[in-house]
Amino acid sequence: MAIINLKKREVEAKIVYYGPGRCGKTTNLEYVFKNSRKLMTDEMISIKTKGDLTIFFDFVPMHAGKIKGFDVRFQMYTVPGQVKYNSTRKLVLKGVDGIVFVADSLKIRHEKNVLSLKNLSENLKSYGLNIMKIPLVMQWNKRDLAHEGLPLMSIEEMEHTYNA
Repeated sequence: MAIINLKKREVEAKIVYYGPGRCGKTTNLEYVFKNSRKLMTDEMISIKTKGDLTIFFDFVPMHAGKIKGFDVRFQMYTVPGQVKYNSTRKLVLKGVDGIVFVADSLKIRHEKNVLSLKNLSENLKSYGLNIMKIPLVMQWNKRDLAHEGLPLMSIEEMEHTYNA
């Protein structure tokens, strides 16, 4: 649940970008950071491997302005996509207020999306949270790759498969 400090008139929410490896979680956060720079309260932090994969997390603090006199801030994180880093994925979910599940639209990545979504559900359960009751945005990523002739799942397929 978001942290509300009545004395300081602040609200802080934690948003986590979740999904399989190489689906675009870090790219999403980099885009938000670059295009919302004036709202950022600090620099983006990334911890990566030699192969440029996220091993721990990416983090972006963002000040979203005022709502009804309260300063609203978002702490945005990504999790590592590789299942071998599940303990880190679980740790990053602690205290989450909302999730953006980044699904890779490539047909070849379908099974990775399914496994990552199941992993998300299991990790949320470890904190007593239900995937059906937490704010969750499904993002169909890499839609632009259709122009390069790569086989993508249709939006209808993705909605039916992942949004059920």
